[in-house]
Order: sequence, then C-alpha cells, then structure tokens
Amino acid sequence: MSELTVTAKSNSNNLLRRDVRFLGNILGEVLVHQGGTELLDIVEKIRETSKSLRSEFLPELFAEFKQMVSTLNPDVRHQVIRAFAVYFQLVNIAEQNHRIRRKRDYERSAGESVQPGSIESAVQELKERNFTFEEVQNMLEGLSLELVMTAHPTEAMRRAILDIHKRISEDVMLLDNPTLTFREREQLREKLLNDVITLWQTDELRDRKPTVLDEVRNGMYYFHETLFHVLPEVYQELERCLNKYYPGNDWHVPTYLRFGSWIGGDRDGNPSVKADVTWKTLEMQRKLAIREYQRILTGLMKSLSFSTTIVNVSEELLASINEDREKVTLKKMEIWHNEKEPYRIKLAYMLAKMTHVLDPNMTGTERYQTPEEFIEDLRIIDRSLRHHFADYVADTSVKQTIRQAELFGFHTATLDIRQHSKEHENAMKEILAQMNVVEDYASMEEEDKIELLNKLLNDPRPLTTPYQGYSESTEECLEVFRTVYRAQQEFGVNCISSYLISMSEGASDILEVMVFAKEVGLIRKHADGRVTATLQSAPLFETIEDLHAAPAIMKRLFQLPFFRESVKAMNDVQEIMLGYSDSNKDGGAVTANWELQVAMKEITKVGEEFGIKLKYFHGRGGSLGRGGMPLNRSILAQPANTIAGGIKITEQGEVISSRYSLKGIAYRSLEQATSALIKASIQARTPQENAQEKEWEAIAAQISEVSQNKYQDLIFRDPDFLSFFKESTPLPEVGELNIGSRPSKRKNSDRFEDLRAIPWVFAWTQSRYLLPAWYAAGTGLNSYYEGKEENLKVLQDMYVNYPFFTSLINTLQMALAKADLIIAEEYSLMTSDETARQRIFSLMKNEFELTKQMVLKITGQQEILDNQLMLQESIRLRNPYVDPLSYLQVQLLKELRNLRDSGEDDPDLLREVLLTINGIAAGLRNTG
Repeated sequence: MSELTVTAKSNSNNLLRRDVRFLGNILGEVLVHQGGTELLDIVEKIRETSKSLRSEFLPELFAEFKQMVSTLNPDVRHQVIRAFAVYFQLVNIAEQNHRIRRKRDYERSAGESVQPGSIESAVQELKERNFTFEEVQNMLEGLSLELVMTAHPTEAMRRAILDIHKRISEDVMLLDNPTLTFREREQLREKLLNDVITLWQTDELRDRKPTVLDEVRNGMYYFHETLFHVLPEVYQELERCLNKYYPGNDWHVPTYLRFGSWIGGDRDGNPSVKADVTWKTLEMQRKLAIREYQRILTGLMKSLSFSTTIVNVSEELLASINEDREKVTLKKMEIWHNEKEPYRIKLAYMLAKMTHVLDPNMTGTERYQTPEEFIEDLRIIDRSLRHHFADYVADTSVKQTIRQAELFGFHTATLDIRQHSKEHENAMKEILAQMNVVEDYASMEEEDKIELLNKLLNDPRPLTTPYQGYSESTEECLEVFRTVYRAQQEFGVNCISSYLISMSEGASDILEVMVFAKEVGLIRKHADGRVTATLQSAPLFETIEDLHAAPAIMKRLFQLPFFRESVKAMNDVQEIMLGYSDSNKDGGAVTANWELQVAMKEITKVGEEFGIKLKYFHGRGGSLGRGGMPLNRSILAQPANTIAGGIKITEQGEVISSRYSLKGIAYRSLEQATSALIKASIQARTPQENAQEKEWEAIAAQISEVSQNKYQDLIFRDPDFLSFFKESTPLPEVGELNIGSRPSKRKNSDRFEDLRAIPWVFAWTQSRYLLPAWYAAGTGLNSYYEGKEENLKVLQDMYVNYPFFTSLINTLQMALAKADLIIAEEYSLMTSDETARQRIFSLMKNEFELTKQMVLKITGQQEILDNQLMLQESIRLRNPYVDPLSYLQVQLLKELRNLRDSGEDDPDLLREVLLTINGIAAGLRNTG
C-alpha cells in the first residue's frame, strides 16, 4: 500500500473516533438535559469501572461493580439501560458511515490501483488469466445470485428507530464536508442534538407483534430506499469494468443478481400466512414497482426536453407515438401539448399506461400487460436518442430505467412459498382417503408413496373436485396452489417460481407438492408427452440426518421420467435448499459446516450423473450460530463445483437493515458479492488439484464426528441441559419481544426438537455464551492434534490451504471473541439446581478454553482475531459498554422470575428486561 493510502487510512480512523466522540458528547448533553448531571455521572462511573475491569480483572472491583449496578433505584436503572443502548445505536451508525468513508478514501487516494474485493479487481483477474471475450460472455450468462429477504424474527429495532438512524447517519456524513462554515456546523450540531433527543424519547419497543403485512411493508422499505437505485449501479459498474478491460464490445450484462422474498410466502410454522395474505403481498409489491416507474417516468418527462426544431428524432419513435394515440386515451391534464417535444409526448402515454396497470378496470392496450412492453418503449426512446447523438443522455437516464425494469419487473421481487412437509402429507392423506385411492396414505412405505404419486402425476385426470368438502387445513393447502396459479396469470410467471418444502425427509415430500401443483395447472403433462412447469418443488434439507439422506433422495427423484422432464421445463436447473440453523442446532457448528459441505458435493455428483444443474439455496442466518458471515465470504465458502446452477442466499432480520439501510453500504455489499461470484466462477473453471485434499477431508470428517458426539452428549443426552438452558438464558423473555409475526416454536411444545433455531441462538447470544457457534470444536480439533507437533503442522497447513478449514477456524475466532464466559457464569447462577449448574458450566468453560487454545495453535496467533485487527478493536471497545447491560439483565431476570413464580407480574420490570435485550443486540451487532 502506498504511503499516501496509509496516511489516508490513519486519517480515516481518526474521523471514526471523531464521530464516536462527537455523538457520545451529544448523548451526554441529552442525558444531562433529560436526567440531570446525576444521571450522566452514574453512567460515566459504571462505564469507567467496566472499562477498568476489562483492563485488569480484580475480584474486589468486580464485587464493587456488581454492587453499584444492583443498588440502582428503578427509575435511574431504566435511564442507565437506555443510555448504554442508545450509545450503541450511535456507535453503529458511526461505524457504518465509516465503511462508506473508507471506500471513498480508498478511491480518492489509490489513483489507478484497484481496491481488493471490488468488481474491477475481479474483471482485472479475468483479463490477467487470459479469459477471452467469448469465455467471459459465457461465464456471465451462467452467473446467478439471488438474495432472498426473510421475515425471520431477529430484527430487534422498530422501523421508527431505523428512520431516525438514517437521518443521523446522513447528518454525520456532512461533517466531512470541508466547505461547511462555522454557522453551518453549528446548525448541523443542533439538528443532530434534536435527532438524538427524538431517539431518546422514542419508544424502542413495539407495543404489539407485527402482522405479516407489517413485515411485508418493512421488507419493501429497502427496495424503495436503496435497492431500486443501487442494484442498477452495480450492473453499471460491471459494464464499465468490462468495457475498460475488454473494449470494443457493446456490453449488456445479463441479469445475474436479483432479490427475492419469503415475506408473505413463508407459512412454515406461521398460521398467519394464509393464501389471501400471499395475494395481498403480491399486490403490495406490484404497487411499489409501479410507483417507482411513475416517479422515474415523471423525471424523464422533465429532463427529455429535446425539440424537433433542433434534432431529428427517429421515425420509429414517431410511429410509436401515433400508435399510442390510437390505443391509449389520455385525460386532458395528461396530454403534452407541445408537438415539437416528442419524447415528452411519448412519456405522457407511457406514464398513463403505467398508471393503468394498477387500475383493474383498464384492460388491453390502455395499460402495459407485461414489463417487456414497457422495456420495448424505453428501448425505442433509447434508440432515438442515439439516432441524434444524445447517447450520453441515453446511457445515464434511459439505460438505467431499462435495467430497473429487467430486474424488478412489475412484481419487485420473486416471492417464494414455503411450507412444512407434514402439512402436505396430511392434506394428501385426507384427499386420497376421500377419493378411495388409499385409506391411510401417511402409513404407507416410502417407495409405495413414490410409486403412487408418480402414477398420479402421469394421470391427466384431476384428483380433487370443487364439489367435495375438505378440512380447513386441507382447503388452505389447496388454496395456496390456486393462488399461485392466479398470481402467475395476473403478475407474471416470475412473481412466484419456487415452492420450498421444510423438513424434506423423502422423495414423496417433493412429489406431493408436484401433485398439488398439477391439480391447478402449474405442472402439466400434455397429450404428446411434454411436461410444462411454472412452479418448482424444492426440498429443504435441514437436520444432519436429512443431509445424509439428501443425495439418495435426489437420485430417486431424478430417476423418475416425469420429475426429470419437469426439471427440463425449468431450464434444467433444480433448486435445493440447505438449512444452516437446524443443522447447527442438531449437530453443532463444526459438524453442521462439514455435513453441509459433504452433502453439496454428493448431491452435485448426482446432478452431474443426470445432466442437471443444481441451484443451492443457502439458508444462512445473521448470527455465527446460524451460518452467518459476510455475503462475499459466504459465496467464496462454497465448493467451486457447486455454483454452476446459481446461488441463493437468505438475508435475514438485522442483516437486512445493516446491509441495505444505507446506499453506500448496500452498494459495497453487492459489489463485493459480485466480485466474489466472478472469482468463484474463475475457480470453478480453473480447478486447482490439491493432492492433499483427500487426506484433509478425512481429517475434517474425523474432527466432525468427534465434535458431534461431544456436542450431542451435552445438548441431547444430558438430562439437566434443557433446564439449564431455559433458566440461564433469557429464552422465555425473548419470546415476549415483539419482533416477528411467527411463533418461536413450531408447535405448542416444550420439547427441544420443537424449539426454533432463532430463539435458540438469540438466547445464547444475549447471555454471552454464544454456545452454538463454538461448543465442541476444541474437542474435535484436539482429537486429531493429540499433542503431536506433526499433526499440528497438518492442521496449520489446512488452515492456510484448505478453504473449508480456513473459513471454519476464522468463524470460530469471531465466536470466541464475542463470547464472554465470566459474564455467562453470572447468567448460569440463575439456575435452580446448583450441582447441575456447576457440572454443565464447567463442561462449557473447559471446552471454551480448549477451543481457544486449539485455534491459537492452528493460526499461530498470540490473541484471537489478530488476523482481523479492526474487528478485534471494535469488540474490545464495545465490551465495557455491553457488560453493564448484561449484569443489569441478570439482575432484572432474577427479579422478574421471582415475581412471576409467586404468581405476580410487573410490566415495567419486563420492559426493562426487553430494553436490555435490545441494547445487548445493538452492542454485539447480532441477535439470532
């Protein structure tokens, strides 16, 4: 790095410290204004003591600290909790802004050098590796990345709070403007003071659980605020780089990066997601897209003021205007009267046709029937502009709108449907019994089910009838498929194309959905034997057992001619979803990561055998215990030969707001994802054979097996563990935080198997154990090491040269850095069985230390995260502020639970608990 860049980086870090200090001082003023100097003094004393304890742990100081926290009177305690929670919100804003600043600083100071992780770095690598124009074009046509927003309940912040954050963020960025006058800076400070006071006086807790449609609106916010504008810019940058390194070609990059959604389509365990909700979701998504196009077209009308007195527009444009005049009736106020401004005349008709899309009374040529019609009108304008040499205008205005229409259509995002396999089995059982096909479908052997379902798929006759009454659940199951068919007719086939089946345990689970899809015409076998399909039945393999069974399940499906033809009808690509959350909950972090890797490789072999490309859908959560990691790293973590059919990745909860609230952050995240996707494709096309990989895989398999046994000994086979978990974490109280429409359990059951992975991880994160992200890893790694230096050298070599192992160890480092067993022990003291507590906590503590030792030996580092100094420093600086919230949470949980055990309750006490949950989530930058 050049000296100039080093200086810029140092200055940039100083600016981050400036922003944190500036916002911290404003918060201090607000505390004094709202609670007097006494409040600020108390907060400062707690902070300083916490900081001292982090510098040097002294038992007497620790006792004094706990005494200080425990003796706060309730009114002051409430204010102290909020002070630390709001501080973290402000720090997070400063850090996000700093990410944008660092990118700008790099671009400003680097000159012609290329930023690592940028799109240009990936295109430059293509050129350096001598990829030809044709090879690059072929690669781009095969690229596919879909990012799917979900409504998983891990976003702890209200929309109102996020809106205030956005205002503060925009104002803080203005501090970098060197042209600001003294008075302007003072005004900016006053504005920020107002915003922080508003933040302080805005309730951060929801007063009710959001409805599904509330969650839909929340998801759509990001499309309106950032994605509609940022996504085309990413494409524009890729085309710029391609033109730079492969000049002389008119690049129009095919659609490779797009967004989807589960919100309003995911009904697994959420009884509120009915067919009518899914329909309303699609209507809301269409309305958003149309409103965006109306705004864009209005802007184009203002700017495209070209006059035929000066330029000659194309005959094609004039002909299209005449055609519009014959087919579209404009209201008097909509007509553009200046005949010498043809673009404005054309755009007036386009705006009317777009507006009519939302009018159910408008049909035929009065409205756009498809996005393709809209795109063709835009291309007519584009060609005409180039005809009179206004190509710069075409490139900057019209080209971007064409891209937006290609990406978002009239549906904004493709909606996935998801449902639990048991729901389909129950509906099939009822229908088949009523039709006297088989008395008890559910009790049939798997192979008999497959044979029956395959026969039904090949039979052109319907299985259901509108004259037969069904139970409410079966009727709802059928109504979903009718809704999908109707939606594809109304909103286009791209509005819904995948139906995901949770807990897929056999081929019959996938075939059942296909039979229901056939009933309404989404899958059809024609008289000539052709199979057409507009909805794909996609399995979701979640548990370790399901991952083991997955290759055989897919092979059995591919062997069925009807199934094979249905895949052919969907471009010869089969979607398969892999669950990171439940596999982690089932087998621990090491085993889940390993088994997912193995399953992908084995399923890919099956796909290759049948000539089918596989699109893997990675169900990653935001937290480490649910497969969470930066987007670009999650792409590069996949085996290179598994990306040919494309990649889908979930974007969940707090990850959505952290990545897509600000345009600068959204752009950088999507730029890095594009770069990673291209680099992964390069690796897939130029595979590097490593003679040691088979040996490394055998070692990883051994580590995984030992780790899984250690993990399951505690989680599943220790009779006291479940009670320890429920009592030593805020699990019950997390369920009272109104952050999602979906229940925290699949059934009304206290069984561990029925607990969802999100509250499982959320509770461990809050209590600072972070157990799902690291437990049993040390035992697994040590089982190979066994104190032998030659074995340690092998593990160190694996860390440097084996991508799977590199990713695993680095993820463990992040988990170990965020966990804190001193604080976790305070939570453990809430358990009622002291003997069990001591035994279980000792197991955890010993495993934590062993895992830490093994990671440091393998990496050769002195401290955890020595390889990521900025993250290490961020965690170090945050801990003194998180710690008081953790100790306060323990105290409040004890008080609340004692009260409830005696049959009483205190809503104010519960509110304080929930405030600490929000604060810790902001401090650790993770929930579930």
